[in-house]
Amino acid sequence: MPTYDYHCDACGHEFEEFQYIKEEPLHKCPKCNKLKLRRLIGSGAAIMFKGNGFYQTDYRSESYKKGESAAKTNAPSSAVPSGNDKKNDSKPADSKPTVSPKAS
Repeated sequence: MPTYDYHCDACGHEFEEFQYIKEEPLHKCPKCNKLKLRRLIGSGAAIMFKGNGFYQTDYRSESYKKGESAAKTNAPSSAVPSGNDKKNDSKPADSKPTVSPKAS
């Protein structure tokens, strides 16, 4: 449901009204009760998203973030070696061993 902006020409009162699209515009001002109310033309006929976040992951609470970071630090390390476990003196697989010349 869209939010519409209204303005009273009698008292100058302006307000927003949350209405169905098919509803007739309001005519009576809620402040002065005169029939001088008119709906303003503008972005008020569009759907407006107000409030906290639109995605599940947006605007998480601090307690949720702390729990998530604690879970990451307590998680077991991955099975993939980091590269520090390898021997530094190993040769690449495609290198040929050196052959010493034979004494005849």
